[in-house]
Amino acid sequence: MLFHDISFTINEREHIGLIAKNGTGKSTLLSILSGDEGYDEGKIIFRNDLKVGYLEQTPVFDAELTVLEAVIGIKESTSQQVNKSTSLQDNQESSEMQLLAKQTLTQLKITDFNQKMGELSGGQVKRVALSRVLVQSPDMLILDEPTNHLDLEMIEWLENYLGRSTMAILMVTHDRYFLDRICSQIIEMDDSRIYSYKGNYSYYLEKRQERLENLSNEITRANNLYRTELDWMRRMPCARGHKAKYREDAFYELEKIAKQRISERNVRLEMSGGYIGNKIFVAQNASKSFGDKIILKDFNYTFSRYEKMGIVGNNGAGKSTFIKTLLGLESLDEGKFDIGSTVRFGYYSQEGLKFRNDQKVIDAVRDIAEYVDMGDGEKLSASQFLQHFLFSPKEQHTYIHKLSGGERRRLYLCTVLMRNPNFLILDEPTNDLDIVTLQILEDYLTKFKGCLIVVSHDRYFMDKVVDHILVFHGEGRIQDLPGSYSLYRAAEDKKQSDTTLQNTKKKEDTTTAAATTRQRPAEKRRLSFKEKREFEQLTADIDALEAEKKKIEDGLSSGCLDTDTIIKHSKRLPLLNEELDEKSMRWLELSEFA
Repeated sequence: MLFHDISFTINEREHIGLIAKNGTGKSTLLSILSGDEGYDEGKIIFRNDLKVGYLEQTPVFDAELTVLEAVIGIKESTSQQVNKSTSLQDNQESSEMQLLAKQTLTQLKITDFNQKMGELSGGQVKRVALSRVLVQSPDMLILDEPTNHLDLEMIEWLENYLGRSTMAILMVTHDRYFLDRICSQIIEMDDSRIYSYKGNYSYYLEKRQERLENLSNEITRANNLYRTELDWMRRMPCARGHKAKYREDAFYELEKIAKQRISERNVRLEMSGGYIGNKIFVAQNASKSFGDKIILKDFNYTFSRYEKMGIVGNNGAGKSTFIKTLLGLESLDEGKFDIGSTVRFGYYSQEGLKFRNDQKVIDAVRDIAEYVDMGDGEKLSASQFLQHFLFSPKEQHTYIHKLSGGERRRLYLCTVLMRNPNFLILDEPTNDLDIVTLQILEDYLTKFKGCLIVVSHDRYFMDKVVDHILVFHGEGRIQDLPGSYSLYRAAEDKKQSDTTLQNTKKKEDTTTAAATTRQRPAEKRRLSFKEKREFEQLTADIDALEAEKKKIEDGLSSGCLDTDTIIKHSKRLPLLNEELDEKSMRWLELSEFA
């Protein structure tokens, strides 16, 4: 049973986050709402003519379609399939649709519209799928892990776009900053039921804790009363008549409450990490290229004992390649990595471990070891260790092919950590993991007695576990910065703000200099009748243009505009600025003689 007798409402303009543990049916629920999957009982009622857009967790396209065809030849769900060629032909006849598709793709850094889908990376496929959904201009947007495989630049773009959107949004995401900044309501699925919180993620955490404390108190009170009522049920089985029937019914209701269990399972995991010497690794003039694309160029670095490094950068900048060269999975073109003799790597890759589908969860772990050394003489059995990663004894005997994507990733993480490495390398560890698992992993990594490198686009996760970051800017340029990702982002935002201010000041200085050095006649002349009329008209025009500009800027920052209006305003604004500059310059010229 994934969920039973759940009810909730999504209203216009509401931005809702759906939270639940892996395997409890989040993706299934989204798939049901999108019409891709059926359900056993109940009703789903949509507003008439409601247009729903659905971004799947792992989008699939025909490899032979071009990028543009994939976006405007919208693939319907299986139950709604239409003739694709006809649909595509109809869409291609619409120049407006093509223009919107190209604009959206360009904003998402996809510029080769004729490239085949089979040639794209996972992150590029996700961006094409996102474009496909957005060009539909849906009334309601359903998003299943929208930030997976997107780099930080794209995540921040999507965050700003959705934050301003007037569409109703229902999303599943593990990215807590993303959730916090977009959603104003949280729906939690727990123990096959639905709980709703009218606030963002931070508010949800506070109120959820209150709910669990209240539930715990209710269960305690029910247990105290239950013992009394149970004694009554046992002592007077024959004396109960019709008048006591209500008390008997109340007893069974009380029993349901008393036997509830709060399924929190927030287990804390601590392992020794094993001894690691002072020498970890030294990079000496490391260089790596793929054709003309430079990944590393004369990279030198000495990694310190117990260092916890985060690596960020846009997709394609070389983050994963850097990790693979360090591990010896890819060879360097020049230079070397000199690795200490005591280093024992644990590597969690984006690709993940290939499990056998005929295996059970417990068998996959026992293939590695029957017992796990926790340090200080403590050992855990494979089953006990799995329980730390939220696999109950019953779930441990589930076949792997029945696990959700997030449960598989959790099992993979378990197989990496149980080898007790002293140097962990995690490449996108947060993809597909639920928030509860992430909290356990964060706690483990914070206390981890070893070295750590994390490649991740999850800003919240990075802020929690790393003490400095390497920024991969591309073309071999790597920047080493102390502190968290948020500090780096704040510094970048300030740099951009300072650059904008400097450019504005330069423009003002140039205008002032031009006005100062302009030749003036020996005697001040007066405006002609025609110039007076022009001056008056310019004054009126400038007032009107400035009013229009303010209206557009207010609209763009309001978050209440639809896609068509945003595009229209975005085109108009630069033209408006040019016209204002031109008329203002002419007004300055004439004002000297007014």
